[in-house]
This record gives sequence, structure tokens and C-alpha cells, in this order.
Amino acid sequence: MDRIIEQAIAQRLTPIVEPLFSDYSYGFRPKRKAQQAVIKLLEYLNDGYTYIVDIDLEKFFDNVPQDKLMYLVHGIIDDGDTESLIHKYLKAGVMVQGKYEATEKGTPQGGNLSPLLSNIMLNELDKELEARGLHFVRYADDCVIAVGSSAAANRVMHTVTKWIEKKLGLKVNMTKTKVTRPSNLKYLGFGFWKDSKDGQWKARPHQDSVARFKRKLKNLTDRSWSISMDDRIEKLNAVIRGWINYYRMGNMKGALTRIDEHLRTRMRIVIWKQWKKSEKRYWGLRKLGAPEWMAKQSVGFGDHYQAVAKTTGLHLISKEILARRGLLSCVDYYLLG
Repeated sequence: MDRIIEQAIAQRLTPIVEPLFSDYSYGFRPKRKAQQAVIKLLEYLNDGYTYIVDIDLEKFFDNVPQDKLMYLVHGIIDDGDTESLIHKYLKAGVMVQGKYEATEKGTPQGGNLSPLLSNIMLNELDKELEARGLHFVRYADDCVIAVGSSAAANRVMHTVTKWIEKKLGLKVNMTKTKVTRPSNLKYLGFGFWKDSKDGQWKARPHQDSVARFKRKLKNLTDRSWSISMDDRIEKLNAVIRGWINYYRMGNMKGALTRIDEHLRTRMRIVIWKQWKKSEKRYWGLRKLGAPEWMAKQSVGFGDHYQAVAKTTGLHLISKEILARRGLLSCVDYYLLG
């Protein structure tokens, strides 16, 4: 019931507040997405604004001053009943390990209203940055400012940090807030690199994002996981589609080629374990077209999975065969998109 009411409030308020929001705010807004923020940031970089102020708001959703937030909400809607409902949701409290804890500050994480309320709060920051003529993008509480020199970046970092803490009552994490260069920046999961061919800054999945993707695929191809091949492939394909669809605008063919090769190796090992007995393994390889000597060689490695994975026989479980079984190729899905 609470979630339905929160969603109803959000749907009613969205068309009211949308015209007030900045063009450089991209998070949790209709027809806006993270990739648009990355594209705008690339425009700044290629215009020569290559010193980045990366602002980190400490536990933003936990630290929003509720009185300040309600003051801003009142200035927009001026409707007592709706404001009372919003205030009740802010003060509803949370259950932590079965015990009630009051919420004297912050917004309910995971609540349908929280994204909208966060944008109302941080729209004040957007207006301040626009008034200063700064080049910035913001996605929820992830905000970066692009300037033209190191001196300007350090000045902006200190003055904007003071403004946020004084005017908005939010905490800035000074150990994570920093001035950096594009090649060292991670923003919304993307990293940035300068193409030596055309001299342009471009985006690609950050190495941390690639590592997380690999870990997900590794978990889903654990040979000890008792799950049907159909279900395993369905889960793998869902992860592959989701990850590539998010990062598709980035340059990542090389990374995906390496991931594909490793994924197919792990899938071959899964199949090898499912065949279990030597007779089934020998039969399977022979059916794939392996000559007798090749099948016997692979079978001879038994359950030494890493060793057998390198044999020519197991490589007969080819990309095409796995594709017929339903497994997506990361590279092919990326290129076909």
C-alpha cells in the first residue's frame, strides 16, 4: 500500500518538477539515462575541459536534511496534504535486525519517492553550478565538473564543497572528492581514453566494471553448480545482454573477445563434467567429429579440468555448437546491436 501511494505521489509530482530541473541532470528522469551523461561529459573533454572535479557526497540518501528538503518541496507544490504524506514517509523509520530505528534525516532508500526527492534536493546544486557558468553533469548524487586548468579545478572543488555543506547541509567526503584527469576517472561505470588516431576522448567500460562482469560470468559457469544447461544459458544470456546494452556506446570489442574465449572455455568444462563418465565423454567427442586418438587423449585427462580444456578434442565444442545450444557470443551481440 505504501509503495502504491508513494508511486502515485511521484507520478503526480514528476510533470510539475520536471520543467524546473537542469538539462545537465540525467538520473531518474523521464527519457534520460546514464549514457547521455557520459556523452555530455565527452563533449566537455573534447572541448578542452580536461580537469575533472569528482564530488563524492557521503551517504547522500542517509544524510539528506529533511527540514531543508521539505522547505524545497513546499516551495514547489504548496499543498498541505501531499506535503504531510511525504513528511510521514520521511519519518516512518526503518527496521534494522528486527528493531525499529527512527529516521531523523535522509530519505527512504529503495522507496519510490526517493529518486524524485533527491533530484529536488540536488537541483539546488545544479542551479548554483549553472549560475557559476560551470560545465557539469549529474546523475543522482554522482556529479562531476569539467574545467580547463588544474588551478581552476582546485578552486572549484573547494568553493563548491563549502557551498554544498553550508547551503544544503550535506556531507562531502573529502577523502574521495578529488581533482583528476579523464584517464583516471570512473564515472557511471565508464572509463575514458584518448584515441591516438583522431585525438578524441572516448568512453569504454571501466576496468572495474569489466572485472565485475567477469566475476558474474565466472559464478554462472561454476562447474559445481547443479543447474540444467538450459537454465544456466538463460541466466548467462540475461547478464550478457544487460551488461552489453548498458555499455554498448563504449569501445569494448577487444575486451569482449577475451571474455568470450574464457567463457567458452568454462562452458566446455561444464559440459565435460556433465558428461561424467569416460564412456560418455568418448562418445560425445566422437559425435562431434573427433578421431579416435583425439577422443582418447582428451578422455585420458579425466577430471583434470584445466588440462583437458586445452586439448584439441574439447575445442570441438565450438562457438557455433554453443551458439546452437543457445549461448550468446558477447562480441556478436555487441556488433549486431
